[in-house]
Amino acid sequence: MFDKFREGGGEMVEERIEENVNVEESVESTSTVESASKIGIGELIGKRGKLEEAIDYVGLMIKNLKDKRTSLEKDIEEESVDIKNLREKLRKVSEYIEEENSGIKELANKRKQVEDQADEVGTIINTLRDRLSGIDKIIDDEGNRVKRIKESREHLDD
Repeated sequence: MFDKFREGGGEMVEERIEENVNVEESVESTSTVESASKIGIGELIGKRGKLEEAIDYVGLMIKNLKDKRTSLEKDIEEESVDIKNLREKLRKVSEYIEEENSGIKELANKRKQVEDQADEVGTIINTLRDRLSGIDKIIDDEGNRVKRIKESREHLDD
């Protein structure tokens, strides 16, 4: 866009040269045109026009910058919302993990209790088996005594 002004500046110089040539060569020009060219009002009007174009261009640049800034602000706000949403999701995941860890600890404690109870039952079973073995031995011993007594009676009866 500045190239336009540079080119315009070049044209302005050419116009000025052409005006001077036209003023000097033209005998038929009126005295007001000659006095205006000598004073430089034509150049001043041309400069004013170029300055207005430059101001319009700067205004357009400012508008574009504001639009870009607004767009960036919108993008940043969207990212902020996305990050907040992600943070909330991560918080929920963290809570879920904590709940699962707590649940696993509870299960481990329950398993330990069941194992302890199973060990107690195993101990009771072993104790009862030993007692039953003891009773069985006593019964066997008593049965053997009874046999011996019968045998000894049979021998006596003979």
